Amino acid sequence: MRFLLVTATDLELAPLVDRLTLVSPSSDSLRGFAHASHHVDVLTTGVGMIATATWCARVLAQQQYDLAVNLGVCGSFDPACPPGTVVNVVTDCIPELGAEDGDRFLTVQQLGLLGPDDPPFAGGRLVNPQAPANRVIATLRPGNGITVYTVHGNDRSIARVAERFKPDVESMEGAAFMYACLVAGRHFAQVRAVSNMVERRNRAAWRLAEAVAALNDVALRLIEEA
Repeated sequence: MRFLLVTATDLELAPLVDRLTLVSPSSDSLRGFAHASHHVDVLTTGVGMIATATWCARVLAQQQYDLAVNLGVCGSFDPACPPGTVVNVVTDCIPELGAEDGDRFLTVQQLGLLGPDDPPFAGGRLVNPQAPANRVIATLRPGNGITVYTVHGNDRSIARVAERFKPDVESMEGAAFMYACLVAGRHFAQVRAVSNMVERRNRAAWRLAEAVAALNDVALRLIEEA
């Protein structure tokens, strides 16, 4: 199989990359590896939706892949998804995309700028239409994501976004990756490991090393068991 693994930072996939055999050195942000008879391209986009969307669109236009996987850490809104949990994000959205109307927030769909089912959206969200044929991904807890420019750390804003969008997790890249894959018509999955609960910023409570270890364990197994 030919995999595209997309990550925002080198840190998030460093343990996996150390297990792969380099085939082609870095070309911009893309490196080619081999492992277990598979070809694995690793794309490091940089943080945020703009960088992720741009790099994913470029690479997906140039190369065919059997499966593209976005791998990264995330924050969790759900106590049932504590740090260390690995989630298959099956739907995502951009909660900041819209307009303020006094104390109200109107989504682009509520503004009439985009229909709820205008491609690539379904019901106002980005939805993975087909579960990847991968045994490891199939064992992961499915979740709903939101993708943000500003990570939540205020009690009032956390409560508002939780009420409006019912997210399980949040990231800064997931929706951009899913949007690019849906437009390109590629099989994909967004896999994230929880590093922290979404709360007032509390670095002491983060479990980044645990999340990265769990994420890379899943990443290695999804390649080897493909």
